[in-house]
Amino acid sequence: MPSLRTMRALTFIAHGGPEQLVVRDTVPMPTIDAPDEVRVRIQAAALNRLDLWVLQGIPGSRVQPGWPLGADGAGIVEAVGSAVTSVKPGDRVLINPGVVDRSCQCEYCRDGDQPLCLTYGILGEHRPGTIAEYVVVAEANVRTFPDWLPWDVAAGFPLATLTAWRMVVTRAKVRAGDDVLIWGIGGGVALAALQICKHIGATVWVTSGSPDKLDRAQLLGADHRLDHREPDLGKTIRARTGKRGVDVVIDSVGEATWPQSLIALGKRGRLVTCGGTSGPVVQLDVRRLFWNQWTLMGSTMGNDAEFDAMTAFFRHGSLQPPVDTVWALDEAPQAYARLASGAQFGKVVITL
Repeated sequence: MPSLRTMRALTFIAHGGPEQLVVRDTVPMPTIDAPDEVRVRIQAAALNRLDLWVLQGIPGSRVQPGWPLGADGAGIVEAVGSAVTSVKPGDRVLINPGVVDRSCQCEYCRDGDQPLCLTYGILGEHRPGTIAEYVVVAEANVRTFPDWLPWDVAAGFPLATLTAWRMVVTRAKVRAGDDVLIWGIGGGVALAALQICKHIGATVWVTSGSPDKLDRAQLLGADHRLDHREPDLGKTIRARTGKRGVDVVIDSVGEATWPQSLIALGKRGRLVTCGGTSGPVVQLDVRRLFWNQWTLMGSTMGNDAEFDAMTAFFRHGSLQPPVDTVWALDEAPQAYARLASGAQFGKVVITL
C-alpha cells in the first residue's frame, strides 16, 4: 500500500544541470515492506560524481524525475522489520549504497561478489536515494558506527571508500613497498585510495593541477606530488624511478590520462580503473601489453566482505574522508555546482 506520509527530498524536474534540482516536501515516505528492511532517518548525505552523471542522464539508469537522488548517507534507524537483529531503532548507521536481491542464487551471489549480480544497483541511480529525510534498505546494507564520529564524515565514507578498497586491496593487490600512481587527488575515490595505500605501506604518487590540493595530499601522506598539466608526466615518473616505473596505477580519468598511465606503468604493472570522467574510449598497443606483462583491470563498488573490512577501520578512526563543504538541503544546487567545478578537496555533503 502506498505511504500516506510524506517527506522532504531532493528531486529533479528533468535531466540536465543543477538548475533542474528541486526540493519537494510531498515525496512519499518509504515503507518497510519486507521483514529484513530498515528505515533510516537521514542526517547527512554526500555527493559523488555519479550524482552528476545521474542528473545529466545515464543510459540504462532507472532514475525518474520526482524521486530522491543521492547514493551516500548516514542516519538514525527509525524502524526495523520483524526479522532484523543487527540494528535497532536509535542506532547510528552508515549505508552501503550497493543494493542487490538478497534471495538471488546466481554464481556471483554464491561467491559473495554482489556487484557482479544482474540485480545489483546503486541508490539514487536504480532506486530512490539518500538525499531525503528517510530511506529504506535491507538490514545487510547498514553498519553501526560510534557516536564520536561526525555525521558529515560518516555520510562521505561509503561509496568512495568501498570503490577505492576494491581497486587497491582486492583488484590491484597493493603491497607494502609498491609504488602507486593516483590520478586527480581531491576526489573522493582518489583520496580514499591514498589513505588505503598509505595504511598498507605503499609509496604513493599523486597528481593534480592545483598546488593547494597537492600540498593537502602531502599532509595525508602522499610521497610524491605531480602537476598533471605537465605533458610528459609518464616520462617524468620513469626518470624519477630510474626507468622502472610504478607498480600500480589508479586511473578513473580515462581518455585524457590513459597514455601517460601506460608510460608510467612498469613491468608486471597493474592498472585498475573505475571510470572515465574525461571520456570512455582508450587506445592500447597490444605489443606493450604482452611485452611488459601488464594486468589491466576494471573495478566497480564492492561486496559485503569488503564493506565490513573497511568499516572496521572507520569505526576505529582510520580512513576518515576529508570533508570539503557542508550544505543545507535547500542549497543542494550549489552543492552540485561545487562538485561539478572540480575545485573540491574531499566530500561535498548535504545535511538534512
